[in-house]
Amino acid sequence: MIEVTRLNDTKLLINSDQIEFVEETPDTVISFLSGKKIIVKESRQEIQNLVILYRRKILNDCLIFRKQAEEV
Repeated sequence: MIEVTRLNDTKLLINSDQIEFVEETPDTVISFLSGKKIIVKESRQEIQNLVILYRRKILNDCLIFRKQAEEV
């Protein structure tokens, strides 16, 4: 999950695995696989960076768990 900000400053957690695409029109619109769309304050590049950081964290956590399991 990544945290984004709606235009009214409401914080929202979204499932980044459900993002179909992100566009700037000029507002940033996130389109989901379900067809739902939301407009957020973050730029397209910021959304991309948040997704990358989130996926890195998941991979890192898996590697730590695997290493701990091997030590047992």
